[in-house]
Amino acid sequence: MKAIVIEGYKKPLRVAEMPLSELGEHDVRVEVYAASLNPIDYKLRDGLLRMIQSYDFPLILGHDLAGVVTAIGSKVRKFSIGDEVYGRPRGSRIGTLAEYISVHEDEVSLKPHNISFEEAASIPLIGLTTYQAFTDVMALQKGQKLLIHAGAGGIGTFAIQLAKAMGAYVATTTSENGYDLVKRLGADLVINYKQEQFEHIIQDYDAVYDTLGGDVLKKSFTVLKPQGKLVSIAGLPGGNFAREAGLGPLKTVLFSVVGRRMNALAAKNKVDYHYHYMKPSGLDLFSIKQRIEANQIKPVIDKTFDFHDTAQAFAYLETGRAKGKVVVRVK
Repeated sequence: MKAIVIEGYKKPLRVAEMPLSELGEHDVRVEVYAASLNPIDYKLRDGLLRMIQSYDFPLILGHDLAGVVTAIGSKVRKFSIGDEVYGRPRGSRIGTLAEYISVHEDEVSLKPHNISFEEAASIPLIGLTTYQAFTDVMALQKGQKLLIHAGAGGIGTFAIQLAKAMGAYVATTTSENGYDLVKRLGADLVINYKQEQFEHIIQDYDAVYDTLGGDVLKKSFTVLKPQGKLVSIAGLPGGNFAREAGLGPLKTVLFSVVGRRMNALAAKNKVDYHYHYMKPSGLDLFSIKQRIEANQIKPVIDKTFDFHDTAQAFAYLETGRAKGKVVVRVK
């Protein structure tokens, strides 16, 4: 099969012939119709995630998929050959930028029937990350006030829609180029980060969803009410993350040291800080599927690239200008 691979960290992408991955007894083999890109893809390519997950080379890239089941393992009970599915495989089994991939049946769901394969492929990672952040970590409630950073980006466009579907009041940051998009998606308050400082405009919010890290994350502590919740997917992970991820004693100590500053800021501002790293879940994807089919969420795609133009897709994503997701059409 053809696949997009790298031969080592910081090595160029290339199209290569690769063997089909082994089909386990609980796996489904999916013919990939479309895959989408996320910042984690170029961070992985550049070796920035080595502390969390190590890989052998050549490595097939890609974390999101949508396609059709072509084979099933002997103990698969949830899917049949011919099912249209979408999913996000676990970190040790990535490789969706390929013609085929084998995935554990618990990590895929039936595809929403009212969207295309390209739209479905844009959802899994951002959808799971946000759904779990809002439901499992924040326990977001109707009427609560939520700030979402970078509302016009891949995660932001999904997060605004899900938060509004859950009944929250949503403020978001964007540039003037993203204003119309985030308003159309339902944002109640739009803050132009190029002209305004969000920490001077809002206060006493129930929750913040940080997708940027750095100074934005630090300033976000100040806009929350006491016992408010700040969930970051771009900040520095701490010891709790290392323990949950099973990274071992040494890395747990290292991440604990790294996370002290965030914990100190949380204590100073009397808020709850959580670094969030999503977990693959077909059940959560099925819940997202139901919301998409109920027209509560509409995938937002900026650009779609052909398979042989995947390197251009990476380059475009890295510009940071994408409004919504960048998708690769595999089939």
